[in-house]
This record gives sequence, structure tokens and C-alpha cells, in this order.
Amino acid sequence: MKCGIVVFPGSNCDHDCYHILKKVLNQETYWLWHKDNADLNSFDLVVLPGGFSYGDYLRAGAISRFSPVMNSVISFAKNGGKVLGICNGFQILVESGLLPGALMQNHTRKFICKNVHIRVESTDTHFTQECGSKSILQIPVAHHQGSFYIDSHSLNDLERRGQILFRYCDAEGNITDSSNPNGSVGSVAGLCNTQKNVMGMMPHPERCADPLWPNIDGQSIFKSLIMQG
Repeated sequence: MKCGIVVFPGSNCDHDCYHILKKVLNQETYWLWHKDNADLNSFDLVVLPGGFSYGDYLRAGAISRFSPVMNSVISFAKNGGKVLGICNGFQILVESGLLPGALMQNHTRKFICKNVHIRVESTDTHFTQECGSKSILQIPVAHHQGSFYIDSHSLNDLERRGQILFRYCDAEGNITDSSNPNGSVGSVAGLCNTQKNVMGMMPHPERCADPLWPNIDGQSIFKSLIMQG
């Protein structure tokens, strides 16, 4: 599978994603610079990594959305290409209109950096087919603007169409207020578009996917993508 990692000024998880795809999972992986109008026709997957692109000025992802490479990413996605946005990448996908809703300041008004549990809500996508149905993954989060918001009618539509892929939960899989680290509506931790080829999630699967680490729960997400490569 041919993968591209987009690098914005302020990205800080790009090398983590590159390491997992290239070194751990042995996939053909390249850098994509934010100022380039890249030709993505030969790629199978584009990853928008985490970080603080453009310092999160104005609003997280609001400036990066206008980087030249995003024209290529949007066209790639509309033509069926697989796009994964992690943390800041999720924020950029929402700002660019590739995913619905908004990502707001955490309800605690504080930066969060810790391990959380998420429950797999659907395995019928390129991103989750190697995850067990309703399985519980432990994956780190690190964000200040990660509270997902969408109106109740649209949230119901996401649910009905199977677009909610991950929800925050406790270690037993229960969806509770205390297990929701940022106040996201519906405890949404990750979702996809209607075509199910674009996915954004706030947790960082690339930080728990190397066999040298004690936790490799994030590997199932990357392996799901490789199976479709």
C-alpha cells in the first residue's frame, strides 16, 4: 500500500505515523509537504497527523485547511481515496468540510494528555474491519480542542448511517459521563464520512502500535487499512 503523510508547520506526530506505516508495517510511505499541490492519484492512503498546525491560531485546523495540499486531499477523498485524520488531522478534516460537525475546546478548558478507552461501534469500514465488534481499545489522547459537537438531529443521522466508529467508554465498555474526557456529544471519539473513506479520530493510534511498546491496541486500525490496500 502506498501511503502519504502530510506535513504542516506545527505537525508533531508525522514521524510517529511514518514510523508505524514504514518501519513497523512495511508499507511504502512518503512525505507530503503542505505547500505542494501533490498528485495523489497513485496513493492508497493519505494521513493527516496530529500536532498544532500553524500553532492552532484562530481555531485548530482553520488555517491548515487552506494549505495547497488540501486541494489535492479533498479531490483525492472525493474520488474515493482513503484519508485518515488523527487529532489535529481530524480538526483539519472538519474545517475542510470532509467530515461533519465541529471540534471545540475541551469542557474542562484544559489540555488533556492521558490514556483513554474507546469502543468500536462499527467494523464495516476500511478503518475498523480488523477491530472486533464492540471491542475496547486503550489509546492515548493529547488535545485541547477535542470536544466534538454536532446538533442532535445530525448526531442521530450519523448513528443511523453507521458513521460513528468510536466512542469514549470505561474499561468495561460502558458509555458514561466520567469516561468522556472532553465533553464530546454522544461520547464520539471518531467518525467517518457517508462514503466511509474518510475518517477522523481524536485518540492517537500511532502511539500504541509498535510491538516494542506494552500496548499495541492502535495497530488494529492501521492493519484494517492495509487489508484494503
